[in-house]
Amino acid sequence: MTSFRRSVWSLVVAIVVGSILPIAADSIAVDYSMGLTINISGKDFAPYHIASNRRGTVTQQHSALISASLRHEMDTTQRLSWGAGIEAWGGYASGVDYLRYDPAADVMIANNQHPARVWMQQLWVEGKYRGAFITLGQKDIDPGFMNHSLGSGDLVMSGNARAPYGVRVGFINYQNIPFTHGWVQIKGEIGYYRHGDSKWLENHYNYYNNFITTNYWFNYKNTYFRTNPSKPLVFTIGMQAACQFGGTATYYNNGMVWQEIKMKANAESFWHAFIPGSGGENMGDKIYVEGNHVGSWDMALEYKLSPGQTLRGYYQSPWEDGSGVGKLNGYDGLWGVEYRSDSHGVVTGVVAEFLTLMNQSGPIHFAYKDFTDDDHPNGSDIGNAATGSDDYYNNYCYNGYHNRGMSIGSPMAKSPIYNTDGYLRFTDNRLRGFHLGLMGDIGNQVTYRALFSWRKSFGTPFIPHRKPITGTSMMLEATYTPHWLSGLEIKVQFAHDHGTLYGNNTGALISIFYNGNFSF
Repeated sequence: MTSFRRSVWSLVVAIVVGSILPIAADSIAVDYSMGLTINISGKDFAPYHIASNRRGTVTQQHSALISASLRHEMDTTQRLSWGAGIEAWGGYASGVDYLRYDPAADVMIANNQHPARVWMQQLWVEGKYRGAFITLGQKDIDPGFMNHSLGSGDLVMSGNARAPYGVRVGFINYQNIPFTHGWVQIKGEIGYYRHGDSKWLENHYNYYNNFITTNYWFNYKNTYFRTNPSKPLVFTIGMQAACQFGGTATYYNNGMVWQEIKMKANAESFWHAFIPGSGGENMGDKIYVEGNHVGSWDMALEYKLSPGQTLRGYYQSPWEDGSGVGKLNGYDGLWGVEYRSDSHGVVTGVVAEFLTLMNQSGPIHFAYKDFTDDDHPNGSDIGNAATGSDDYYNNYCYNGYHNRGMSIGSPMAKSPIYNTDGYLRFTDNRLRGFHLGLMGDIGNQVTYRALFSWRKSFGTPFIPHRKPITGTSMMLEATYTPHWLSGLEIKVQFAHDHGTLYGNNTGALISIFYNGNFSF
């Protein structure tokens, strides 16, 4: 056993033993939730703002789902603490016909697919020692940079898809950096995961053209720096990075397998997922870097207008490779402004965002050194600099940056779950659009939330649309939390899509949840 593995297991044992021993003397607080969610709409899928940023739980035209969860939260005020949780969903959801090739008849046939009738949404155990934590299992990942209730979605880890399962370590919230006297804080984490979506991919693939990659690994990490949060002006800057690696890619041409590549998942591959480097089993990984890397540069400036009221501007710059990391992709990114108020009122939060993914480091990706060891062959003055055509969220060897069809990054790029032709990659990642979110109070028992999004898609850098297509999506939500029964929450949503991106679709959702707690 390596020293690294011994260190990890020592940390796990220390957390478990140090946390469980006090249980004999202390009571354990448990939060629970039980809910019923019903939705109905006019098309094969729920409208965009009903399905998006819901961690993949509600996607279909009709569904009637029950859910239940238990969780014990870590006590961040204690030096040693532990937590655990479980969340399960189940019920009925309607199916959708996807195309699949039938080699016997040499035709494409209807392949009806629906979500699992019962699934585990989250299941984890975790612990902390001082400012560090470790989590084992499946738990939602939130970088904490975006407003998930009102925003369009984080470009790297939006909460639009189901969480992966694995192990992650990092800092508990922001920690003061030594010798800065509290003026600079740091937060970060790293984890290695599996998505467990191979069966979903196999069930939805058309088996005719392109490729399918299954049994791959996933790495995610982030690091953020923040100035003193008690001051009127707070600046945050950081980076997120994710990588799909390993797995088996099977290529099809007219219904026949013509190539199969098994990518390595050894110690070197795990290292290249953390620090990008060339390697792997296919030519692209050997020439460039191993795996499919996705990330963003994030920065925000927040100003306290008055006690309980803040104004925040932020920017996320996406990258797929070195050209994006070096900011050769122009103005690409998510530009936003947010207003928050802790007081009750008609308006307690506003988010306005502009998203553009039009540049993608230019339309051409060509470099002499991809084909020769000489940077300047035949005496040419042209160097190794044409590194464009980033094709955000897509990769030549991985299905795309999604889990079970739902984009892990921004849902504004149309998720592959909508590709009923059985194509497993993104078809609309070169786009521009804007988004508006608004929330507030109606009386003292009802809150509202309104979302509006518009985008124009030009297809992808490699497969453009002949004409741009547009989509307008809107949603109005009301949440009732009666005083006469603490813990009860009744939520109603009405949503509508219009345009050629998602088609014209109207739907509604109602959910009833009861939240409580007990101790033993």
